[in-house]
Amino acid sequence: MAIADPLGALRSALIYVALAAGVAGDERLAWFVGAPAAVLAIVLAWPRLNRIPRVIITAVLIATGAALVSDPALLGDGFMTITRLSALVVAVMLLAHVLGNSHHLAVISEHLFAGRALTRYLSITFGTLFLAMPLNFGSVSVVSTLIGREITSHGDSHGTRNAARAVLRGFGSASLCSPLSIAVVLTLTLVPGLHGWHLLGLTFPLAAGYLLFGTAFREVENDTPGEQERQAPEHVLASWLFFGGCIALICIGTFVSRALLGLAYAQAVTCSCLLVVALGLAGSPGRRVPPRMDSIGNELAIICGSAFLGATLSAFVSSHLGAAFELPAWAFPAIALGLPWTLFAGGLVGINPLILVTMVGGLSGQLWPEGAGLGLAVAMVCGWGLTIAGTPYSANALLVQRLTGYDNWRITVGWSSRLSLMALTLASTLAAVLTLVLMPG
Repeated sequence: MAIADPLGALRSALIYVALAAGVAGDERLAWFVGAPAAVLAIVLAWPRLNRIPRVIITAVLIATGAALVSDPALLGDGFMTITRLSALVVAVMLLAHVLGNSHHLAVISEHLFAGRALTRYLSITFGTLFLAMPLNFGSVSVVSTLIGREITSHGDSHGTRNAARAVLRGFGSASLCSPLSIAVVLTLTLVPGLHGWHLLGLTFPLAAGYLLFGTAFREVENDTPGEQERQAPEHVLASWLFFGGCIALICIGTFVSRALLGLAYAQAVTCSCLLVVALGLAGSPGRRVPPRMDSIGNELAIICGSAFLGATLSAFVSSHLGAAFELPAWAFPAIALGLPWTLFAGGLVGINPLILVTMVGGLSGQLWPEGAGLGLAVAMVCGWGLTIAGTPYSANALLVQRLTGYDNWRITVGWSSRLSLMALTLASTLAAVLTLVLMPG
């Protein structure tokens, strides 16, 4: 008989409370319900937290205490950010749970690892990108589990190492071009006057080019064909259409709820994901109840804690700038040029890109030239995506390490450093040029 875990049940209940507050979107609920519930759930999960999440949540508690003493108003944006993003994370995790129980996922998983070397690599990269839209981290877990099984069954090989490259690059590219990614959601929330399709119209070709160019940065596979090739499952189209339909429903729900109900982007994505979750639970056999959410403390600490620190820092800096503060015109393209490199450098030492992205985005409404926000947005999402694909302390790199056994430094910096540097050069140059061209007068 299973031993009861009342502390885990309490953590799960608190996380669902934060979800409800995030869906409601009320500022008072964020202050007194949503953010406290999320932070308490993370603190109660302390023994299960990794080193980086512990550092982040400790900084959150210190910053909160300092702000309460000096100026509580500084916490408003940070608490709302915690509430909205915790709701988004929980909604995405629920979506991954519901879709993960579908037989379509097993069909797609086998399809991704079938075929010849180049076909397999491209299938895994673009397949992970596609699956990351509804599944987020669930896509990394699914494909990495397949890679781990392949290593267990047939040993380490050129094919499995290329597959590990592919899943990291595929998931990183999703942060550039998925309308459901936290990078895109936060950027569209923070940068004023920015339309989602303008941003995604630029970043999707960049993501596709990054994945295609990545074929030149993989190992030549000289394994015995009989060991590495397998028969692709039949009737895979229906499974891809199923996931495509889920993505379409979420996207339509997001943009309709924004247009008709005036919801914030993160709130709209959360509600749309929950709609698909409700439909999935209603149509699933067996118990139709949501799962416990007490095991996502690391994800909540990294995402919500980093965003809180960025929002609080931006509020502090903004309050001390003064209305007359202005940057010289040359500073804006310079910031757009340097931001992706700064995010990547921070990722190398364990600093989550959320912190700097939230800070820069929070200040952009006060400082950035009107109409030039697209350049800043490209710098933010491209720097974010390349950081989580090519640095060793991102949550997805640590997940791939756990499921495959490959060292996190090896699978990121060791295998993809040249690709990352080239992509950073292209992205930062494009962001700077866009900013320069779109600046008024």
